Amino acid sequence: MTRAKRAMRYGMALPLLIVAASCVPPVGDVAALPPPPPPAPVAVPPQPVVVGPIAPLRRDFTLRGFAEQGGAMVGQAPSGADGLTLDGRPVAMTADGWFLIAFDRDAAPEARLVATIGDGVRIERVLAVAPGQWRIENINAPYRGGASSDAEFERRRPAELAQIAAARRADRPSDGWRQRFIWPVTGRRSGFFGAQRVYQGKPGSYHSGADIAVPAGTPFVAPADGVVVLAAASPFTLEGNLLIVDHGMGLNSAFLHCQRLDVKVGDRVVQGQVLGAVGQTGRATGPHMHWGLKWGDARLDPGKLAGPMGG
Repeated sequence: MTRAKRAMRYGMALPLLIVAASCVPPVGDVAALPPPPPPAPVAVPPQPVVVGPIAPLRRDFTLRGFAEQGGAMVGQAPSGADGLTLDGRPVAMTADGWFLIAFDRDAAPEARLVATIGDGVRIERVLAVAPGQWRIENINAPYRGGASSDAEFERRRPAELAQIAAARRADRPSDGWRQRFIWPVTGRRSGFFGAQRVYQGKPGSYHSGADIAVPAGTPFVAPADGVVVLAAASPFTLEGNLLIVDHGMGLNSAFLHCQRLDVKVGDRVVQGQVLGAVGQTGRATGPHMHWGLKWGDARLDPGKLAGPMGG
């Protein structure tokens, strides 16, 4: 092939190569390209769950205090307990199992504490209740107290007792029962819990509280937090101007013979708050504070909850 013929062939093929090259999309035209496949999922291993320390299960009762006549104990029931009784009587518990139990001045030598868990599971603790030592006190005051006659006493007394019983059934919520109690007033101890009383030769019931002799008008304070459930509008025959404060869980304080009351029914009071003034109303031979404590039907010794006077 001569040089002239080869040149003619290459010249004819060159336009075809240019046309073919113009059909290829430019490199920068991304829209004309198919989308890239999505990345393969990366497996993430499960992360460990971090939790705090788990409280051990309580298999038995936790108890603080002493089982003794006139005394009280605070405790916590076994884990999962949904019922609690003391000698067959129901005992209230908090959501986390805390409770209060107490023993009357004449409590039996033994008490049975029973927790129930679910259906049929029972955990029991038999408590040996130590006896108290009670004295005899002769009181030079009429048995009928502030009533002018036996007939008046018999007429007035049932209504007074009904008011007291209703107040003690009120059961207002309070955490005062958890506190270490303090004395409402300090002074000379003139009467002791549990003593057998004889009024001008006539035997009466045992003394249900602690008496502290101080001058009339001396302020007295709340021994623990609580709610006022009774504030006598007029003096009762025996108690005089009476104040009752509910500390929760069935525990309440009664303050007798007051000269003045500074709180009213429904008031919430805090430990150390002034509640009124000491007096000599009702059956009293002189100005003093009678402080009584009760848990349900059990009468308790205030000194066992408050400790030594001034301590």
